[in-house]
Formats: sequence, C-alpha cells, structure tokens
Amino acid sequence: MKKFFAVVAMFGILSFGLTQTVVAQDAAAPQTETVDTAAVDSAAVDSAAAAVEEPAEVAPVEEETVGMHKALKTKFIEGDASFMSLVAIALVLGLAFCIERIIYLSLAEVNTKKLMSAIEAALAKGDVEGAKNICRNTRGPVASICYQGLLRIDEGLDVVERSVVSYGGVQSAALEKNCSWVTLFIAMAPSLGFLGTVIGMVMAFDDIQKAGDISPTVVAGGMKVALITTIFGIIVALVLQVFYNFILSKIEALTTDMEDSSITLLDLIMKYNLKK
Repeated sequence: MKKFFAVVAMFGILSFGLTQTVVAQDAAAPQTETVDTAAVDSAAVDSAAAAVEEPAEVAPVEEETVGMHKALKTKFIEGDASFMSLVAIALVLGLAFCIERIIYLSLAEVNTKKLMSAIEAALAKGDVEGAKNICRNTRGPVASICYQGLLRIDEGLDVVERSVVSYGGVQSAALEKNCSWVTLFIAMAPSLGFLGTVIGMVMAFDDIQKAGDISPTVVAGGMKVALITTIFGIIVALVLQVFYNFILSKIEALTTDMEDSSITLLDLIMKYNLKK
C-alpha cells in the first residue's frame, strides 16, 4: 500500500510539474507572439512609409520631364484652330524676318579698325586708288561709305563730307529694312490672342444661355479655350521681341561704326593734305 501511495504521489507531482510547465509555456507564448507581431508591424509600417516616400520624390520629376512637351502640345490643340493657326503663322513669319535681318547684319560687320588702318596706310603713300580698292574689296556699309567719300576726293572736302553723310543715310535705311514687319508681328500676335479670348468668352456666354445655368462645367470649357489663345499670343510676342532687340543692338553698333569711320576718313584726308 505504501508503494502504491508513493507511486500515486510521484505521478501526481510529475503531473502537477508538467501542468505548470505547459501553463508557463502557454503564458510566455502570447508575449513572444505579441513582441514578434509588434516588431513585424513596425517593420511593415517603416517599409510602407519608405515605399510611400520614395515615389513621392521620384514621381513629380517623371511627370514634369515627360509632360512638358505634351502639355504644351495639348494646350495648343485645345485652342481654337482659327486663331491658334493665325498666331502660329505670325510666329513663323516674324522669325523668318528676324533670321533674314540677323544674317544680313552679321555679314555687314567688319573689323573697322583694321579697315581704317589699311586705308590710312594707302593714303599715307598718296595711293588713293589703292585705298579705293581696299574699300571695294571689303563688304559692309562702312567700306561702302569710305569708298563713296574717296570717289569724290578731287571735288573738295565739303563734297566728300556731304557724300559720306548722304550715303550713310542710305546705308542706315538698308540696315533697318524689314524691321517694320517684325514690329507688326510683335503687335499682331497678342492682338490675335486677345481677339480669340473675346470670341471664346462670347461663345461661353452663348453656352450659358443655351444651358440656362451658370455652372462651372458650362463656363470652364469656353473660358479655357479663350485664355489659351491669349497665352500663346503673348509667348509669340515675347519671343519676337527678344529677336527684335538683338537686331536693334546690331544696327546700333553698325551705325556707330559708320559714323566713326566717316569722321576718321575726313580726318585722314585733311591730315595727308589730299583735299583740293
């Protein structure tokens, strides 16, 4: 009996110990899972935040890089074709005249100091014909003015001065040729844009009258098209204005060179006593 009770007691102790161990493991398991779940959740939140932040930095750059040309093209197409085509024609014709003037003025530019030095060297030797040949073989209005003055060197200094002044006015007019067309297209481009804006607003009010309601949906379409024409008209005017100011600066520089060279020529004629 004692052995039986001893075996039962040992079995009970072992059973109680095993039960306590299982209970302890069950109690510890939720804590471990809780900690692991919290770690996983925090890691997931960090990765999700990083995933959200990375596209936020990259996406705008891609949209800006890709959408610039498309947005400009789309806005041009959305405008009224009748007015947008006129604005485009004004841009093309204005740029054509600007390019023609820039090429002409660039070819008219010469090294004035070098030219006058060569003329002075020829006149110092009394070689008027050599000075004429130098002017004849040099392009540009400066050489042409000097040549006209040397042609009349035998008629007196007063005649040479009048000839230089008169021919300088002719050359100045040649330099400013077609500039009036550029100013015309500069004025026309925004005017056509404003005209398209006014007509677009009238069309928008017509749509409001037909719909009988002043809703943003009815007004937005006509107003957007109207404002697009004005935007492109102003852009065209700004582009042409930049080219026009560049042309004026070149004309001013050439005019200054012509005035300086004419004065220098008269001084050289007096200096070497070539006047009659």
